[in-house]
Amino acid sequence: MRSFATIGAGNMGQAILRGAFAAGVLSPAETLVVDPDPARRASLAALGCPIDADPAAAHGCGTIMLAVKPQVFPEVAARLGTLEAPTIVISIMAGVRSERIRAALGDQARVVRVMPNTPAQLRCGMAAIASGAGAEPGDDDLARRLFEAIGLAIEVPEDMMDAVTAVSGSGPAYIFLLAEAMEEGARRLGFDDNQARVLVSQTVLGAATLLAAERGDPTALRAAVTSKGGTTAAAIESMLGAGILDAIVRGIAAAEARGRELGQ
Repeated sequence: MRSFATIGAGNMGQAILRGAFAAGVLSPAETLVVDPDPARRASLAALGCPIDADPAAAHGCGTIMLAVKPQVFPEVAARLGTLEAPTIVISIMAGVRSERIRAALGDQARVVRVMPNTPAQLRCGMAAIASGAGAEPGDDDLARRLFEAIGLAIEVPEDMMDAVTAVSGSGPAYIFLLAEAMEEGARRLGFDDNQARVLVSQTVLGAATLLAAERGDPTALRAAVTSKGGTTAAAIESMLGAGILDAIVRGIAAAEARGRELGQ
């Protein structure tokens, strides 16, 4: 019997699987890949995974990962049907409550929710894991190992998942928005597109690496490069005066509120 199935093999699903295979958390031969796209199936079949287009093929697997978009879940659940044996269901669908998943798949489903983010594609991801409806102690062990293979993982209660989505799930987009603004500022100072891209991307990478390595206070790190009366101080004063901190905090709150709305 195959021990693991993933329903959905898009960018995130493949990132999870490839990281798990590289770390020895999963074996390709024991990992069923279900996806309607022939190219996606073929790319994982080349690694030795059995493949199928029908979610019903996942019946009998001890663990099923739902790596599909939330709007596709009703169709997937209808094809998968009621689970007939105890099954750990790992869901990476944003905004879909574990109670809804269990109601669709039956009382044998033991649901663990995970909110990853896109840097998982480079094994630099951040994921939060929450034991949900029907989950028993230890059911989140495999999820933790899967996501630690592609970055960092923490455990949170399920009622914090919308907040996680707002901070780390959507967070890369906030960093990209900052990079967009920095590139535009660089172009206005006379740099061409390529120069602006290199200057900004390496600066963002270096700053993020420094923050992660130090596990420090970002306020203290900012202060360390801000000399009184200097150029950095002039920039920071202008940005703070324009309300950048409040705008970011309000944006995160808006994302959390929207997540709650979508989960209703």
